[in-house]
This record gives sequence, structure tokens and C-alpha cells, in this order.
Amino acid sequence: MGKISVIVPVYNTEKYIAECLESLFNQTYKNIEILLINDGSNQECTEKLETLSEAHDNIRLFHFDANKGVGAARNFGVKASTGDFIYFLDSDDYIPEKTLEILIHHIKDNDMIRGRIKSTHFAKSFAVIFDGIYNAKIHTDEKYKFIKNKSALNFLIRKDFIISNHLYFAEDVRIYADLEFIVPALINVPHLPHVKEAIYFKRKRNAPILNPSLMQEDVSLRISDFIHMYIRLKDKYEDALADVFLDIRFLNFYRKTIVTFFKDEKTIESYFQDLLEAMSRVDENILKTYDYVLKKEVQTIKKGSLAQYKRVNRRHQFLRDFKTGCKSRKKFKRFLYKRFFNKQSIKNNWVFFESFHGRSYSDSPKYIYQHMIENNMNYKYIWCVNDHTDIPGNPIKIKRFSLRYYYYLAKSKYWVSNSRFPNDTVKREEHVYVQTWHGTPLKRLAGDMENVLMPGTNVEKYKRNFYNETQRWDYLVSPNAYSTNIFEQAFWFDRNIIESGYPRNDILYNKNSDEDIVAVKRKLGIPNEKKVILYAPTWRDDEYYGKGKYKFTLALDLQKMQECLGDEYIVLLRMHYFIASQMDVSDVQGFAFDVSDYEDIGELYLISDMLITDYSSVFFDYAHLKRPILFYTYDLDKYRGQLRGFYFDMEEEVPGPLLKTTDEVIEAIGDIGHVQTEYQNKYDEFHNTYCLWDHGDASSAVVKEVFEK
Repeated sequence: MGKISVIVPVYNTEKYIAECLESLFNQTYKNIEILLINDGSNQECTEKLETLSEAHDNIRLFHFDANKGVGAARNFGVKASTGDFIYFLDSDDYIPEKTLEILIHHIKDNDMIRGRIKSTHFAKSFAVIFDGIYNAKIHTDEKYKFIKNKSALNFLIRKDFIISNHLYFAEDVRIYADLEFIVPALINVPHLPHVKEAIYFKRKRNAPILNPSLMQEDVSLRISDFIHMYIRLKDKYEDALADVFLDIRFLNFYRKTIVTFFKDEKTIESYFQDLLEAMSRVDENILKTYDYVLKKEVQTIKKGSLAQYKRVNRRHQFLRDFKTGCKSRKKFKRFLYKRFFNKQSIKNNWVFFESFHGRSYSDSPKYIYQHMIENNMNYKYIWCVNDHTDIPGNPIKIKRFSLRYYYYLAKSKYWVSNSRFPNDTVKREEHVYVQTWHGTPLKRLAGDMENVLMPGTNVEKYKRNFYNETQRWDYLVSPNAYSTNIFEQAFWFDRNIIESGYPRNDILYNKNSDEDIVAVKRKLGIPNEKKVILYAPTWRDDEYYGKGKYKFTLALDLQKMQECLGDEYIVLLRMHYFIASQMDVSDVQGFAFDVSDYEDIGELYLISDMLITDYSSVFFDYAHLKRPILFYTYDLDKYRGQLRGFYFDMEEEVPGPLLKTTDEVIEAIGDIGHVQTEYQNKYDEFHNTYCLWDHGDASSAVVKEVFEK
């Protein structure tokens, strides 16, 4: 049936290229050559390509001295190819084993054929194909619907058709280079066969910030490149179907991308002249099918008055926001926040505090606030708490997402939080955002995460939102040098890092007395004469009821622990604040206490004689007390390998034993003196690495840096 030349441009995709090529090696159709076009990649990627090409006879490797773009790489590949058919594959994508066989079997006398593209965030996806039941469907008037994604991917094309029609990719744009190739290709075929069983997996990059794919590039570049390609193709070709396709794609791009970009009015002027040229080419009959608002904007652009267009854009942006705001009460509050509250002047002596999304009065924001009120600092304080928590100092208390929440958030100069504010929060230039974060990282964070298995999001969305959040931070509090290094990388953070230790740990130095410990035990209603074990596990990304609501299956056998340890110990269960399920401890009443709702975990540290945890960052804080720590890591391999991954080797570095069963936990507790002796040196090393910055004055250091400069 002929040889297929698979052309794979490569630019810094060393993380993905092996999986891409593996999918080609596994193809059931074997008469293929693979042309790797190294488009000026870094040394690591280049060396990987050379290793792979040396190991496989059907790979031909070519190197560009500098990055020329995907268009130039594909054009070079077509010229260098020796096959009868051409197939383009991006180096971070992959195809199921039968894709090429299905395509070449069904192309028959046609010049090109198209399969189906599926998006994925995963390194491996599966396509179930049943032999003999697939067939190609022929499209004539609808053939352009297969390039709605503006891509030449998953087309199998005869090489002589490419040569005879002088098809080539644009080399003067970074994005949308495919349009220069694929639009005239479709103009020159009377119909296009499509077989949906020939699947192509289009990977959405897991690093959209530091290593984006073309479609994850900066939106300003996407706008300029698309306008440029639209004008060129409209001027170059006269074809009714192509004109309709280009006009619809351009108007939709304007409505979805350009209009959103123009919410910042300062961006309009740079694009207005090109936009005027483009809009003058849009068919009026196509424009008539769109809504009044868009038609009005296009007509204003065509008049050529920048000032008039800015006025229309301003009015229409308001109308779009108002229309969105009217869809729900929550959205209307956001509309008022964006359009009215954020237009008011900022109060320079207002400080807005939030801890764990308003769930509690706790953590580092609590101790920064307490330091400020104890020192009678002249500020007005606002606390976001979702219940009737008693807070000293009589601050203004508000609930998250209430109308007052948005009002005070807009008006307060200072924001202090240990987590993230809502994605649609607008930080004005005058705002000062202090991010305390909420733990020394063991689990990989944000930009360092390979996969995101949390509900309601994906890798690209999660990282993009996190990036937008971290770029609003003015100050970031770090507990140790290890965290500083990780925070800079994982949070894409290059501004003020306050290396003070955690304010929330001040209590471990300032309240570590018998009197304070007895007072906390009395408040909790637990016996003073028994030793206390604090069990504080973290949450699992893949165990949840829904977005933001995680479940937790208690793997410790509390009844067995009570039988063996109940005369001497009690157990406090402290679940992560993400965990929505309540712990049922009715069968072990008097021995186990669920203290998940207790706001200040620092006070729980103080009354506990030892800590049992897993992958939670609590052990970094507890280590300040130099008391025993046991690690109940029954699912270590899964958590480390499939979910988050760690920044260091737990087996080598943690200051306590890794235990897999309840029996091992009970045995370790029964011989806790020996455990302490065995791990003393490791504990000392751990303490010297992660606990040296805290002395009980971190709150003071943060306040001096932010509020007293």
C-alpha cells in the first residue's frame, strides 16, 4: 500500500518524545519511516533524540541550528521524506497502534483522509477498536469542520498531492502555521473521507507556564498570528467554502479570544489597525448571523475610529459582565465586586485576613493578627470566617463569597492568607498581598506536579489558575531554606520571600508550659493523666465526593489500639480540612476523639506526646517540639508513584519509622523509648535542616517586614 513518512518536529519535548515514538514503534502498519526534525532543542532533548535514533533503524534525525518553528520543521520533513504518504505527529502526542493501518487502508483513491483527535492530559490513553466494524464517511460541503482546530494533525496525505499543489506551512508565524497548508489542501480535494476509529491523542501539556505547547502560548501572540493568517488566506484564495470557514473561525475567535483580551482597554491600540484590515474582509452575509453586540463592534471597527471603538468596547464589556452577573446570586456579587467595589478607593489601614478559605480562625494569619492587636497597631481588621468563631480584638467578621466579603476584599489594602483567594479576585496595584502558605512541602506543589487527579480541574487549568494566583503575591513567608528553594520553583515566585519561620509555630515556643497544656486539655475535655497520641493524616487527591470534598478511609484499627494501649494513651484524630467525612469513633469512646474541627492545630501539638502522620506537612512543625513521630504510610508506593510524588526520599530523611500496619504502629508505641534512641541522630539532622529559623518571633518578623517598613 506504500510507505508512510511520519514527520515529527521536536522542540524541548524531552519529557514526552519517548512516549510519542513508542506509539509509532507499536503501529500494526510497519512500512513507515520516522523523520525527527530537531528544531533547535536544548542539550538534554538533543541527546535523547540521538539515543533514540541510534537504537532504531527507521528513524532519520535532522538538526536545526536554531529554533525555526513547527512550519519550517514540517516543510523540511516533507522535502526530506521518501514515503508515498505524509503523516504529521507532534512530539508530545501519541497514537493508538492501529491508527496508521486504518488510515492507509481507507484512503483508497483519495488524496487525503482524516481520523479523529482526542485531547488528553495523560501520558497514556486507550482506544478500543473492534476489527471490521469501522468505515470511512465521505464529506464534501462539511469537509472544513475537520479543521475547526486549525490543525493538519491526523491527516494521511499523498506526498505527490502535496508536491503538485505546492502545499507548505507558514514559516513567519509561530501559531496557526497549519492553516497555510491545510486550507488550500481542502480547496483542492472534492471530498474528504473521515474514519473516526483512527484516533490521535492530543496531549495538553502538564507545564503550561514554563514549557507550553503552541496553543498554550501567550494570548497576544495567538491574536497577532491568527489575524495575520486570516488576512493572508482571504487575499490568496477565492473559494466559497473556504471563505465561509475562515470568516466563521475569525468571528468566533474575535468573540471568544479578542473580546476577552480587550477587557484590558490598554491592549486595543496595538491590534486595532490589523483588526480593521481583517474585519474589512468579512462577508456581510456571514456577519448577519451573529448577535447585535458583535455586529455593532465589527461595524465600529470598520469605520476606523479607535476612540469610538474603545467607547463601544467599554459599553459592551459592561453589558457582557452584567448579563453574566444576572445568571445567579453569586455571579451578581462578583459583578458588583468587579464593576463597583473595585472602582472605590482603597483604605490604607484595613487588613483582610483569611485562613483555609475562611474555614477557621487559625494558622499563621491568626498569629500575625494576634501580634498586631497585642501591640495596638492602628489598623482596622477584617476576618473571613464561615462560622460564629470568637475572635479577640473585635474585628469585622464576614463569610466567604458574601457581598460584604467582596466589598472588604476590594477596599482593604492588605491581604493576609495561608491559601488561595478566589480565581476571579482582582488585585489592584495598591493592594499588598501577604501569602503565608500552610506547610513545609513534602508533596509536590503546583508547577512541580505532573498529574492532577482532583475533581473539577485538570493539569493545565490547575497550573494556570495557580500561576495567576502566585503572580498576585507580594510577600511569601518561608519556614526554612529548603522551602524557599521549592517555593521559588513550584510557585514561579521571584519577589519578596520573608525567611522568618512560620508565625503559626510561635506558640510551640511561647506556650509550651505545663499550665498551657493543662488548659488546652481541659478545653477539649480529655483526661489529663493519660498520654496523648495525635493522628494527623493528609488527604488523597483521588478519593473524593466532589470538588473540594474529600473522603478518608481510616486504615488504623482503633479498637485494637484501644485494647493494647488504652490504659496509658488516648488518640486524637485530626483530619485535613479538605476531608468532608466525619470520623465515627463511637466504638472507641473515651479512647479516640475526633478533633478535626478544633481550629488551632498548634495547641494540639502542644498537648500531644507523640505524632502519627503519613505525608502531611504536620511533621515538619511537630519536629520543633523534638517529640516522637511515627509515619503510618500504608499506601506509600501509590501516593509517591501515582498521586503527588515527593521532594525527598521518605525512607532516608524522615525522623521516625515508616509503618505499614496497625500492629507495627502498636509495637512502635509500646517501645517508643527505643524508637527515639534509634532515630535520634536522624531527628537531630532533620531538626537542623527544617526547624532552625523558628524561635517564637516569626509573627513579629513578618509584621516588621510588611507593616512597619
